[in-house]
Amino acid sequence: MTDHSIKGKTAIIAGGGKNLGGLIARDLAVQGAKAIAIHYNSASSKAETEATVSAVKTAGAECVAFQADLTSAGAVEKLFADVVRCVGRPDIAINTVGKVLKKPIVEISEAEYDEMSAVNAKAAFFFLKEAGKHVADNGKICTLVTSLLGAYTPFYSSYAGTKAPVEHFTRAASKEFGSRGISVTAIGPGPMDTPFFYPAEGAEAVAYHKTAAALSAFTPTGLTHIEDIVPWIRFLVSDGWWMTGQTILVNGGYTTK
Repeated sequence: MTDHSIKGKTAIIAGGGKNLGGLIARDLAVQGAKAIAIHYNSASSKAETEATVSAVKTAGAECVAFQADLTSAGAVEKLFADVVRCVGRPDIAINTVGKVLKKPIVEISEAEYDEMSAVNAKAAFFFLKEAGKHVADNGKICTLVTSLLGAYTPFYSSYAGTKAPVEHFTRAASKEFGSRGISVTAIGPGPMDTPFFYPAEGAEAVAYHKTAAALSAFTPTGLTHIEDIVPWIRFLVSDGWWMTGQTILVNGGYTTK
């Protein structure tokens, strides 16, 4: 029977230097991953990425970090080539990269739209493409999207709208890669208590989000925490392999589909 455990496996995590991606990296190391390749976007994340690398190594896994802007196909191709060269073919590929913009649709510029599309859709597409070429047979691929894909709300047109294609990318990739035993999934967290959340939201919106989920009263801030998402990632890239082609909203009852 195929071994779906994390122990002894190699992983690549885009956006793995800090916040949710950093916690996923630490968790995979604790679960026995052999090697973890961490991607980070800019020099401003270097210190936090180095702390994650150190924590992963302390947990017993080999760890390397690569800086790259993944909004070009060439950059994603190079990232995977570098990972394969340094730690071997990944068994697990996780993409946490994303960008939020909360703004009325009539105020969004072409430059803003292009940036949102490049980060949320284009990078995700080419990450899936390169994962399909490089992930080992019986591997696991997971992309982070957003629970706003299940919401009826204003002001997030360019955010949810450029994450929405990832649902279709995920379905197609799962069909195309399934003959190799590779499962492909997407997870849509609810509004998360991270530094990315608060700058985009006013005080009134923050107050709403903190009470909007069915289970808000049972979590410290009322929001989704990165610790709420990591167990789902862990499951989908191990024993949860039979789940494929699906987008799962993990949000305490913030939205459903």
